[in-house]
Amino acid sequence: MRILVILFLLCQVSSALKHTLRFFFTGSHGVIHSPEFLGSAVLDDVLMGYCDSIKNIVEPKQELVKYFFENDPEHLKWYQGECFQNQPIFFKATIQSLMKLYNHSGGVHVLQRMDGCEWDTATGKVTGYMKYGYDAQDILSFNMETLKWDALKPEVVSIKQSWEAVEPRMTYVVTFLTHVCPTFMRNYVVHGKSLLERTERPLVSLLQRTPSSPVTCHASGFYPDTAALFWRKDEEEIHEDVVHGGILPNHDDTFQMKVTLNLSSVAPEDWKRYDCVFQLSGRSDDIITKLDKENIKTNWVSPSKFPAGAAVGITVGLLLLLVVVFGVVIWRRKKNNVSQPL
Repeated sequence: MRILVILFLLCQVSSALKHTLRFFFTGSHGVIHSPEFLGSAVLDDVLMGYCDSIKNIVEPKQELVKYFFENDPEHLKWYQGECFQNQPIFFKATIQSLMKLYNHSGGVHVLQRMDGCEWDTATGKVTGYMKYGYDAQDILSFNMETLKWDALKPEVVSIKQSWEAVEPRMTYVVTFLTHVCPTFMRNYVVHGKSLLERTERPLVSLLQRTPSSPVTCHASGFYPDTAALFWRKDEEEIHEDVVHGGILPNHDDTFQMKVTLNLSSVAPEDWKRYDCVFQLSGRSDDIITKLDKENIKTNWVSPSKFPAGAAVGITVGLLLLLVVVFGVVIWRRKKNNVSQPL
């Protein structure tokens, strides 16, 4: 379980036959300017909710979760309990125990938990799991067959034994994996079908600052964020003289991305051999945009086309402004009886 601190980056929409609900919790020690505890819920790789110890609120990231928070007080209460009471206290104590077991007197240390359940709608089978990692190493995994903890490192055998000796904690784990998680997942899937199957195609544009600048292929307004954008030459993807930008969120929950092509070594007559391709996961209707000067948007204006009257007007305006400023200075100095030369 090599999980980074930010575990809730979106990946891709799952198959319609299988659904997953995952919870990620991270506690840290010695990390400056970062929450000591944070958590997230992810349904079929779509971020549903988030919380951390700095904001101290549970943030629903989808309308589906907002609906349950507003209509089911117990639903919101469970998230609040996990985010601000149960897990932060438990994580802090566990980190202290692990630091002693590993002889860590200080420094930066991270404890992470990944748990959740998978629902196979074809067979009806639901599988739960829970794993812990400390400083990027797997240390404990819950065994659903034995209903015991498996110690993955010899240093944590004592923690395994102490956890199994506390009956309420063992009951909590089993109840969460066999009842709470599956119930949440089924409710989300049933009420959120439109969200999970949502796809939106973007507007693709070709942009260029000046005639000698690289051409940027920009796609904005797509969903989900599992998409690809690339340049082709003679219908073959190219990588030379190409710079890819990352996927960025828009204000309306859609995404945007760009890829830039340097054409400095491409003859104008060869432009027609190039095109930009956008591909969206779950859809086969790619958007192909030919590299054509007529398709390129730019706000660059040739100096030869710049109106002469406008240039004269700007020059005259600047001269008038200088005259006004000069007059104000003289007036103020006379008013204050200032006689030194300007």
